[in-house]
Order: sequence, then structure tokens, then C-alpha cells
Amino acid sequence: MLRISKLTDYATVVMTCLAAAGDGVLSAQTLAERAHLEAPTVSKLLKQLAQAELVVSTRGINGGYRLARAPQDISIADIVTAMEGPIGMTECSAHSGACDHESHCGVRVNWQRINHAIATALAEVSLADMVKPPPRRGAAIPLQVAVA
Repeated sequence: MLRISKLTDYATVVMTCLAAAGDGVLSAQTLAERAHLEAPTVSKLLKQLAQAELVVSTRGINGGYRLARAPQDISIADIVTAMEGPIGMTECSAHSGACDHESHCGVRVNWQRINHAIATALAEVSLADMVKPPPRRGAAIPLQVAVA
């Protein structure tokens, strides 16, 4: 099964809470409460998201965290990459030269196509999209993925 880690999932939830706050600055504790997560976990996430320049921290009595860019300018791919590193279904689809079989592998090109499709799908969904209310039950989710 392909899946992102819990921390990446939680990072997306925290980022969505920040996006919903607009230009407001939220403390780690407030974010933890809004995201229904433990405060130490949220602090750990915020540190990693700040290192990736997705959030900005402000010190002081009215300090806290805010998004570094507008929600429409932050993709889910940005968050996944910040938390997990380069998006790659297989080692060779993320880094060339990482596999001894690369030079004679018959499936590498197709793994790269799959990797590209997934990376594109993640890049096409913004944090602003995540804040929008979910589509009504049974409605199709518009998503186009072209595989070259």
C-alpha cells in the first residue's frame, strides 16, 4: 500500500488550520487544539515546516506561526517534500544512480511515468483547495493527471 507518513498527514492538517486562519498568527498550542493533535507533535511539525520555509514564526507575546506564502501558492507536493524529501515511488524515480540495476532495468521508465503522475497530482492541489468544503457526497472530484 502506498501512503504518506502520519507526520506528513498531520503536517497537512496543521497547514490547513493555518490557511483557514487567513493572515492570523496562531500559537503552536492553538494549532494543536484546532488540529486535535498533541502539542509536542505540532511543535515538531512546525519546526520542520519552518525549515522548509512553508511557515514563518514570530516570537513574543503575540507570536506564533503563519503561512510563508498564500495558501494557493503552497501545494500538497510542497508539504510532502518538506516532510518526507523528494517524491519518489521507487528509489530510481527520485534519484538517478541509486540502484545497481538501473542500466538494464526494464521497468524504470514506467516507474518514472507513475512517479511523475503522482507528483503532478500532488502539485495541482493547493492548500487553498484543502480549506474548501468537501464536495457533496457522490460528487466527482475534479482531478486530471496526464501521463506523458
